[in-house]
Amino acid sequence: MTGYGGRRDQAARDAITVEIGYALFSAAFAAAVVFGALAGPALLFELPQTVEKLLTHVALALAPVLFVARVLSVLLRFRPEDGVAQPSQPGRTNPDS
Repeated sequence: MTGYGGRRDQAARDAITVEIGYALFSAAFAAAVVFGALAGPALLFELPQTVEKLLTHVALALAPVLFVARVLSVLLRFRPEDGVAQPSQPGRTNPDS
């Protein structure tokens, strides 16, 4: 940001866009892998009907949870303003002062 409450410059907007894209694509990939690992055997092999339903339902429940958890973990870890901390008290430019 150019200042307190100011607009973000183009580089900051680009960094946020890239980070959001990475979060969404990596979360979709992780959810697809987990879904395939759990529901794959039920879809490929003849298993008892209860086992097939159980694996499919667990995969359908776990994949969205993993997707949301991955997106949140990536986006919460990304802090573009980490190097530019605002003073805790107005008028002070150094946290030690």
